[in-house]
Amino acid sequence: MFRPLRHRLSRFARDQRGAVATVDFAIMFPIILTMFLSSVEVGMMTVRQTLLEHAVDRAVRDLRIGTGAEVTHASLRTRICDYAGMLPDCESTLKLELRPTDMRTLSTRLADAPDCIDRSEELNPILAFANGQRSELMLMRACFVFSPIFPNVGFGFNASKNDAGDIELIATSAFVNEPV
Repeated sequence: MFRPLRHRLSRFARDQRGAVATVDFAIMFPIILTMFLSSVEVGMMTVRQTLLEHAVDRAVRDLRIGTGAEVTHASLRTRICDYAGMLPDCESTLKLELRPTDMRTLSTRLADAPDCIDRSEELNPILAFANGQRSELMLMRACFVFSPIFPNVGFGFNASKNDAGDIELIATSAFVNEPV
């Protein structure tokens, strides 16, 4: 009973017809898998960036046509997260900057680097949030951080990350405070 099985296994082991295909597969499989996982990561990042941009645009539209009520960082962040829908853990990973800008010189007072949540730090104070005056040009920048889906493969490994290992997505918008 074991003799025919042993004979078939030894004949299979000596067969060299599929050896080249096996070597090709062993070489190409990690490359194709890395490309697939990278495309999933880039696709999810693109969806998140699109959702963030759309949510910021809708929130800025609400600010422009609003009643002039005082806007806080928390209320604006909640509004953006509601509009975004699918951003994971949006309330705790989204940080906003809102600053007035001089319309004559178009000089902004935002820092060169965006003010983002850093999950490696315990305190993340809000550094730049001012509602501005009537008829004043305002610049808003939103920074959303998220952990890559595949942090050790392809794009998730090579993407620019902060100290906590998170990728930062930034959306910027400008508007003029309407006169009341």
